[in-house]
Amino acid sequence: MKRIPWTALLLLGLVLAAGLARCVYTPVHVLRVSDKRVITFPGMIDELRGTRIVFAGENHDQSQDHKAQLAIIKGLMEKGAPLAIGLEMFTIDSQEKLDLWTAGRLDETDFIKLYYREWGMPWPLYRDIFLYARKHRIPMVALNVPHEISRKVAKFGFASLTPEEHKRLPQGITCNIDPVYRSFVRKAYALHSGGNDRSFENFCEAQMLWNKGMGWYLQKYLVGNPGRAVVVLTGTGHAMKRAIPEEVFQGGKFSYKVILPEQPDLGRDAVTNQDADYLLLFGYFWWWG
Repeated sequence: MKRIPWTALLLLGLVLAAGLARCVYTPVHVLRVSDKRVITFPGMIDELRGTRIVFAGENHDQSQDHKAQLAIIKGLMEKGAPLAIGLEMFTIDSQEKLDLWTAGRLDETDFIKLYYREWGMPWPLYRDIFLYARKHRIPMVALNVPHEISRKVAKFGFASLTPEEHKRLPQGITCNIDPVYRSFVRKAYALHSGGNDRSFENFCEAQMLWNKGMGWYLQKYLVGNPGRAVVVLTGTGHAMKRAIPEEVFQGGKFSYKVILPEQPDLGRDAVTNQDADYLLLFGYFWWWG
């Protein structure tokens, strides 16, 4: 075996000690769904330029998905795109606090308290995204409906809402949806409950409430901020094309692209253009700098 010169080992040790090399778990390649070609992550970022809405789907408990979301935000920022970040994790009632956070006027301790009041996933999963938004003064937009309304719909159905509650929401929410997406929602329901069909209809209406509610609030932001694109962070079940994108934005004036993380239970060949535009393929690589 050829011996490595001690000077080379010393240099490597100095580099590692200085923290100049780190192993990063991030999407190295991307499947472009339209033609099933594998492209680079920077190549995808180039193709997203000029898109008003980028839906960056996530599995809520997967750190790699959140690292990918941050990489998307950073990539678009480096291209000079004026950005906002749309968040499923916060209800519209928290918007004032989000504004204080991105303006640097709410400390991290208080923001974490707000976060846990709104969302149930561990703070470290999202921490780097929120700190990056604060550092670069990127507006964060609350997109979710108030908790008391969504819980009421999940338990009693959309018809149980009062006129005052209806005023805060888009109208015409039902579970009369695409059969493929309805099947997806039923699978999600099976993970939550083994109840009767009426319980499923209520669960389904709550899912549609989230989809159309988030889309409705997002549209309001886009109209009021014509110079900004929005990267929407939401679960894969809401980000996929059959959910928020096609229920709210299909045929509209706002261009959108959907990015989903690769799903272990869904082969790459099974993903179609009706599901997403890009599928993230993860792996390790070394980053020097």
